[in-house]
Amino acid sequence: MSEKINRRKFLKLGLSCGIGALIATYPFCVERYIFQVNTYRIPVPNLPPKFDGYTIAQLTDLHYGLFMPQTVVEKIIHKTNTLQKDLIICTGDYILERNGTKQIDTVWPQLMKLKANDGVYSVLGNHDHWGSTDRSLYWLEKSGQSIRHKAVTIIKGEDRIWIGGAGDYLEDDLGIDDAFQHAPDNECKILLSHNPDSADTDFKTRIDLMISGHTHGGQVIIPFIGPPILPVKNKLYSSGFIRTDGTNLYISRGLGWAMIPVRFNCLPEISILKLVQDREERLL
Repeated sequence: MSEKINRRKFLKLGLSCGIGALIATYPFCVERYIFQVNTYRIPVPNLPPKFDGYTIAQLTDLHYGLFMPQTVVEKIIHKTNTLQKDLIICTGDYILERNGTKQIDTVWPQLMKLKANDGVYSVLGNHDHWGSTDRSLYWLEKSGQSIRHKAVTIIKGEDRIWIGGAGDYLEDDLGIDDAFQHAPDNECKILLSHNPDSADTDFKTRIDLMISGHTHGGQVIIPFIGPPILPVKNKLYSSGFIRTDGTNLYISRGLGWAMIPVRFNCLPEISILKLVQDREERLL
């Protein structure tokens, strides 16, 4: 009888340890690699009628490097290419390393495989500058995806929108007004800016939508509390769609990690942004 009881205790202890180990390792080994494809309806003031339903795929914060191997990056690129979208945008932090170019030279040839009918446009994030500003700028230009400090038009019939890019908030001149210097004030303007704190800076151009990353959604979201750490000044800028005083803002949770290799209750994502006409009066 005592032998059966001891065996039961042993099995219970083993089960408890197994569950404990699973719970302990889940944020490190499991959730970081569950990449979601999430579609969001994003209201855009001043959006021309022919762009109602226009679809943008966003990749951000890949952080290729430790625990984000090249094979995973390749799968993300392939998956993005298979999705239905009109345009692809990349909003920075493609690497993890500092003071080095190896990761930069590896990840950019993969980013150059991205394909969309209306093109692929990219800006840099702070980690890209921390790795090497010169090398990151070299690849940004070489890729043909650079939209830093400039804007392009996407045209459908008689309608058009402008897609512009900012420099990184922490490590570069934002250059928002420079990017849209040739865009008429009354036309729809969408800005790519890695860090959402850019929305709170001084610029004169009317921006109808800003698309950002950088926050990773906090990486860890505690139920009923939210993310304990956000690498931004404005702690309202976590993830998702936000109406600010100056512009509508969307922040992706991104794909990689920074600081610690953990994701909890905050799955990494490829964002699919379906633009719709904004029926509400924009806050000014």
